[in-house]
Order: sequence, then structure tokens, then C-alpha cells
Amino acid sequence: MNVKARLEELGLTLPQAAAPVASYVPVVVAGDLAHVSGQLPFIGGELVTGRMGEGPGAEDGAQAARACGLMILAQIEAAVGLERVARIVKLGVFVNSTPGFTEQPKVANGASDLMVSIFGDAGKHARSAVGVPTLPLGAVVEVDAIVALAPG
Repeated sequence: MNVKARLEELGLTLPQAAAPVASYVPVVVAGDLAHVSGQLPFIGGELVTGRMGEGPGAEDGAQAARACGLMILAQIEAAVGLERVARIVKLGVFVNSTPGFTEQPKVANGASDLMVSIFGDAGKHARSAVGVPTLPLGAVVEVDAIVALAPG
């Protein structure tokens, strides 16, 4: 599968891979797995902030999660190249939300649906969607990933 061609077909452009905001690296490759650190949502170059349940709806959160997914792909491209992606294994989605907000899975679908639209069956993955009281820099969502790699 030509991932870059699929991105173009979907009208998607990868953002510039973001630099870490603390003491960690964006991607660690161990064996045939790439572990991608949590990525924050940037849309139009701006960090999407806020708290689900206090204003933005689940659809807005899903768009932010989709932006996190694009940043995950940008980090993979920078680290090893998208052509090495064999399968999206797992996404961890952390949603900045109030105690009464219960639509974390709908927010997480933004990243999940992106992976399936790009990789097809290889984009189907295990997932967790967790509500948290705050995220770095006030981000509305953060997504990390485990990705299986083809030999390079």
C-alpha cells in the first residue's frame, strides 16, 4: 500500500512532526514495533485546547483526535517512513473531560476512523479511550500509538 498516495487521495497533508515538549522522544522502535509518544492536536498550526463537557461537542473532540492521528503519522514518517507501517496495533486516547462527560469513545473515533480510512484492515486496532481531568498544555485530547513495522 502506498500510504502517501492514500493520504493525497483523501486530501490529507501531514503536519510537521512536533518536537517533544519534555524529556522524551517521539518514537521508540523496539523490534518490529514503533511506540509513538502521546501526540497533541494541532489544527491550522494551533493547539486545540479545552475540556469536553464544558463547551466543545464530541464531534469537535473527534476532529482534534483526528489531528492527533495525523501527527502520529507525521512522527512515524520522520522516524522510520510510512512505507514501513504494517499495522496499527493500538491507540491510547486520553480525553480532557469533565466527570459527567461519557462520550470519550466518540472522541476517540476521530483517530480510529482516520487509521482505517488510510490503512484499511491494517488500520483496525485495539484501543483505550479514557477521560482525564487535564492534559499537557490544556490540550483537549492526546493520542499515543503502537504500530507494527515491516522489515526495513
